[in-house]
Amino acid sequence: MPYIKAHYHPFLFILITMCAMAELGLTAYLISVGNESQNWPSARYHSLLILFEFNAVWTTLFGAAYMLWIVDGAVHFLASIASSIIWLAITSVLWGAAAGMMHSTRTGGDCNWIPNSSGFVGEVSSCDQPQDLSVSRCRETLTVEAVGWVLFGLCALTLLASCLWIRTSKRSYSSSFYV
Repeated sequence: MPYIKAHYHPFLFILITMCAMAELGLTAYLISVGNESQNWPSARYHSLLILFEFNAVWTTLFGAAYMLWIVDGAVHFLASIASSIIWLAITSVLWGAAAGMMHSTRTGGDCNWIPNSSGFVGEVSSCDQPQDLSVSRCRETLTVEAVGWVLFGLCALTLLASCLWIRTSKRSYSSSFYV
């Protein structure tokens, strides 16, 4: 029975890149709105949005470049499995740190204080919420954090899958010498 090679790696990178592009758009919007109104809940929140923006740009650029190198079939150092493992490790740390810090900074909870009938409204809730988060800002910030955790999980999963693929590939190579 011939050895079947797993080709999941490009699909995981496509998924990572697409999620990073979504995060890029959302954080760019939140930073733009915050800069226009000069109404930031806290300086830390503003800094974290910039960190999320950086992570999204980093992930989008490197994920897209990696995909182009794979599609092109180039045997480039930056398209190697070793460089992708290093990139995935760094990116996992960046996303995990950003999402963890956002979780401890974002005090709006799970936005359960927002009535279901409120919809997507930019008004401040009648009850004083920590950091004065509006209805839409609470949900958008919750989404930024959630996508950050998703990207952390995808990068960690891809890193783990890549390491397991290397391990099984080496085992198959070493066993072929004894046949």
